[in-house]
Parts: sequence; C-alpha cells; structure tokens
Amino acid sequence: MFLKSLLIEKGREIIRNIEFHKGLNLIVDETPGNDAKATGNNIGKTTVLKLIDFCLGAKQTIIYSDTETKKEEYELVKDFLQKNNIVITLTLVENLQDENSKEIVIVRNFLNGKDTIRLINGEQIKDKDFEKTLLSYIFPSHNVGKPTLRQIISHNIRYKDETINNTLKTLNSYSTDAEYETLYLFLLGCNFDDGEKKQEILTKIKQENSYKERLEKKQTKNAYEIALSILDDEIEELETKKNNLNINPNFEKDLEELNKIRYEINKNSSKVTNLKMRKDLINDSKNEILENKSNIDLQQLKIIYEQATNKIESLQRTFEDLVQYHNKMILQKVKFITEELPDLEKEIENVENKIKKSLDKEKLLTEKIAKSDSFSQLEDIIAEINEKYRQKGEYENILSQLTETEENINQYNDELKVLDNQLFSDEFEEKLKKQVNLFNRYFSTVSNELYGERYALKYDKITNKNGQQLFKFSSFNTNLSSGKKQGEILCFDLAYIIFAEEQNIPCLKFLLNDKKELMHDNQLIQVAEFLEDKDIQLVISILKDKLPNELNKEDYFIVKLSQKDKLFRIENNENNK
Repeated sequence: MFLKSLLIEKGREIIRNIEFHKGLNLIVDETPGNDAKATGNNIGKTTVLKLIDFCLGAKQTIIYSDTETKKEEYELVKDFLQKNNIVITLTLVENLQDENSKEIVIVRNFLNGKDTIRLINGEQIKDKDFEKTLLSYIFPSHNVGKPTLRQIISHNIRYKDETINNTLKTLNSYSTDAEYETLYLFLLGCNFDDGEKKQEILTKIKQENSYKERLEKKQTKNAYEIALSILDDEIEELETKKNNLNINPNFEKDLEELNKIRYEINKNSSKVTNLKMRKDLINDSKNEILENKSNIDLQQLKIIYEQATNKIESLQRTFEDLVQYHNKMILQKVKFITEELPDLEKEIENVENKIKKSLDKEKLLTEKIAKSDSFSQLEDIIAEINEKYRQKGEYENILSQLTETEENINQYNDELKVLDNQLFSDEFEEKLKKQVNLFNRYFSTVSNELYGERYALKYDKITNKNGQQLFKFSSFNTNLSSGKKQGEILCFDLAYIIFAEEQNIPCLKFLLNDKKELMHDNQLIQVAEFLEDKDIQLVISILKDKLPNELNKEDYFIVKLSQKDKLFRIENNENNK
C-alpha cells in the first residue's frame, strides 16, 4: 500500500491537503535564512509523520505530548484539536497510477466517547477492534495474533529515538527476543503460525520462574524440605515428652468441673453479698424507726397537759394516751419491716453452706489437677508443639506452591518443546537460511550502491538463561568497519520493500523518516536517484537549509511549513476569531 493523501479538516474548512507521490517526499520549512531568531523547529514537520502513524493505530497523545517526557502536553495544540473537532483523513492506495486501484480510507478525530470518529472505509470501528480490522485490510492473509500490525509496520515509521537509532530493534523497550523472533520470521516470509503461542508460553514460563524466585527468596526448596524434616522430628519428640508426663487422665473433665465450681462460688458469693446488704438495710431502717419512739417525762407532760385543759375544755385524751399510741404505731412498723429477717438469715446461712461445700470441692480439684509441676510444663510443651505445627504448615504451603510452579514450568517446557521441534527443524532452518540469504542480496546491493558498504542480516540460534532456544536477528557490516548507522537503517528499510515485493510478501511501500539532517548531501542525492525507478515512497521531514541544491525542488516538496505558517495554522485560526 502507498500513501495517497493526508487531509486535515476543521469542519468544512481544509487546513491541509497533503498529496504524496512515488520516490522522495520532503516535508520542509520555509523559515527565511536571514531571520536570526526564527528556526525551522516546532512548526509541525514531525507531526505530519505522527498524524500518519495516528491513523495507523497510534495513540492520539503522540500528537500533543512531549516526545521525551511523555507526561507533558502542549495544551495549545490539544485544545485546538479537540475544541475544533479536527478530523484527519489518511488514504492508502495499492497503485498510485491507477485511479481505480483499491483504497483504504482511514478517518480519525481527537474526541472521546460518543463523539469519537474512527472510520475505516466508512465503517465506525471500536477502539479495541481498530488495529485488528486495519490489519485485515492491509495484510489480509495474516490471520494470527502475532506479530501485530503495529509491530509489522514499526520499521516503516521512524520518528522516535528507538526507531531512528536502531535498525532491527524497532519495538518498545519491553519487547522480548521472542517477539522479535516472531516479527522477523514473518517479515522474511518464514511463516510460523505458532509464534504467538510460543510467546504466550515463554511469558508464562517467565512468570512462573519469577514466582518461584519470590518463593525461594529466603530459602531454596531443598532447604525447606530439610527444615520440614527437622520439624517433624522435633514435633515427634515433643509429643513423646507430652505423653510421658504424669498428667491426670481425667484432666479435661476435672478442669471443666473446677471451672463450674468456681463459677458457682462466684455466683453464690455475689448472692450472699446481696442478701447481707438487704439484711443490713432492714436493720438500719429498724434502728432509725426505733430512734423515733417517745420517752418523754410523763410528770412534766402532765403539768403541761393540765394547763392546756384549763383553757381547752374539749380535750378528751390524756397525753399519756397519745404517747402510748405513738409508740405502739412505731412498734407495729418495726414488726412489719423486720418480719422477713428470719427467712433472710436462713437463706444467707444456706448459701454460705453451699459456698463452703464448693470451696471444699475446689480445694480437692485444684490439688488433683495441680498435684505436680507437670501442669505448667504441659502448657509450655503444648505451646511449643503448636508453634512447630504453625511452622510446618507454612513450609508445607511453600513447598506445595513450589511443586505446583515446577510442574507448570515442566508442562510449559513440554509444550514449548513441541513448537521448537517444528521451528528448529532442519527443514525450517534451511528455509530461513535461504530467505536470509535472498534478503541479503538486496540489503548488500542497496547499501553498496548508496554508501559503498555492504550490510547484511544474520541470525543466531541462541539459548537464553532459562534454557530456551530462539532465533536472534542482527545486522552487521560485512567489511567489519564501523559503518554508518543511519545509512544502515535506511538501506535495510529500502531493501526490505524490494525484497517483499519480489517475494509477494504484503508490505507498506512507504517509509517515514525524521531527523535526516545528519545525512551527507551526497547520500541524500543518491537516495533520491535510487528511488526514481522504484515503487517506494520515502517521506522525510528535514530542515530546508540542510538540503543540497539538487533536492531543493518543488517536485520533491509535499508540504512547506514555516514559523508563520505552521502545520495546523493555529495562529491563523486564533487571529480569525
């Protein structure tokens, strides 16, 4: 597939319509050279490459996030893209010269939720299905999960540091050798459909090994087994020691009886206390009433009473009668209050007798239970046995987990062995060697034509630290000189497209490159000449003042930017408000 066009729209307004052609496509700046303060940086050259990448499945944050810090965002650009609902349309085509050629039209915006636009040939695609659907359009014959679309096209899109500086290591820093193995087997046409399964197995083995290392952080499995054996011996010794103690055979029953008796003693003691308290309250009330009984001098009272009768003739009772009546009433009240005292005292006596009997029983049982020093010794032994059993349970649990982990690792290694028998068979390796040699014809020819050096791809059959076999790919200079890394990378990418086309391996026919200012003028000119008769697009973002005169032509330019005319023309939009 070739790049046909990249359209940037704001509603019905077209901000940019970039059309691509075969050969060299340059994204340059037009910042005047006589302006000492102006530069060609931060005008959107690299953003053109990022927008294409965005349409091919990259996250939208690459457009407005700082490439180095990742966390910092350019709020001006982000707000402009989202508030104005900027829509990006990328059109891919199988044949640039055929108007009726098959096209893939990808449309995306920068909004989220229900406002998201994520179209492929007019069909709205869910985020989770976007890459898989796009893969089916670009590589219809690739129907397994690995390598993914983003992995396959990683060498076509080079604007991040890891892709600019590495020929083969174009995936993220967390990618494994197994992922690269699957990727380059696919690119070389050595299809290994179980590559994804192999990666999953290797990932599981890695996880199990990590778990095993955590379990054995303090001790190895062998150490735990030895410690467990020693624990069993110690437990057996303690059990023997416990069984040989001079312990009451009815210890548990007697102890339970003792607890019941102590409970009864406490309960009855509390009852006696309450009964005696009630008795004391009755006696206090009795004494208080008796203190009110009258003991007046009757002779003196008689003189007072006679004086009263001389003045009040109607008095019918003598004062002696009144006093006698008063005292009689007090005695009646005392009798009423104290009538329960006999029963109360009897109940107190009965409860105290019960307490006495219980105390006698308590004494006998206590002496029986604690008749020797074995009782406290038994408690110590039981506590020690319990601790040993706790340790035993802990060790047995760890050993069980280690055994399960080892069984899982053995199972995964058996599954891996079945796959490796296919992958590392003589037949498969012969095919791989043939494809590598075929690719190296192009790689060596292209590098020699452009740089006068012969680069090559090689593979090694390695065994990693876990004992697993892998094909590991790398590039090298056959002249064994230091070479030129940027040249090596570009030659690899160009050679691969030619190789893939000859081998009928589906691939993207375009390359996106950033930061080519370090390339020598002659190299740039040679690359442009090399592409003239090739079905390849090379899209380069570069500072215009770094271009040789031979390439400073309108035919090569697809978009020209400057400080006054940046990619999104945000400044123009701000001025028009």
